[in-house]
Amino acid sequence: MEAGLLLIFWYGMLHAFGPDHLTAIADFSIGKNKRKTLLITSLFALGHGLSLFIFAKILQHTELSENILAYGDVISAIVIMGMGTYLLFMVFMHRIQLRKHKHGDKEHIHIWFGKSHEHHGIEKSSSFSLGLLMGAGGVRGMLITLGAVQGGVVDFTMVGFFTLGVILVFIAFGIFILYVNQNFLGNLQNLRRAFATAGLVSLLVGTNILLG
Repeated sequence: MEAGLLLIFWYGMLHAFGPDHLTAIADFSIGKNKRKTLLITSLFALGHGLSLFIFAKILQHTELSENILAYGDVISAIVIMGMGTYLLFMVFMHRIQLRKHKHGDKEHIHIWFGKSHEHHGIEKSSSFSLGLLMGAGGVRGMLITLGAVQGGVVDFTMVGFFTLGVILVFIAFGIFILYVNQNFLGNLQNLRRAFATAGLVSLLVGTNILLG
């Protein structure tokens, strides 16, 4: 069983390196501080793992054709393309804002979309929801991997190891995004360029999934 759990953990790491996942993390994490970046990446990974568990359990007892399972990839592609379109719209409509201020000797940067500056947790719930939606695109690969472990039986331990592998990669990528945030996104021009790049990459990745 231990070897099987390591296999699931390794597959979780490989799965997390998918360009659609990393692009989604970048879309949500650009411009965020350390705490928000790590929280967003963790919530995305947890949502993704939970979605895979639910779909895998359903598919264990339901015979579905390959064509139906392929709709999971379509969902992932549409979600990532929607995010890309939204980011590009925000950039071209000049709705990305940046403001600097100091608390004592420490400088803080606030980044938001729209005209008014509001504090809310929508990106946290959105990242978890996005992880749930995009989990549908990884069900086939998850079931193939589980086929090598105890006859494909899905349990919370396996999902936990899979999600742990995903979180490890996502947090590492989140730390990279955090480095970019802290060292290259200190002005509005660079920030808009970063969001425009993330939006364009999202469209390209989503299109590639649909065409693939």
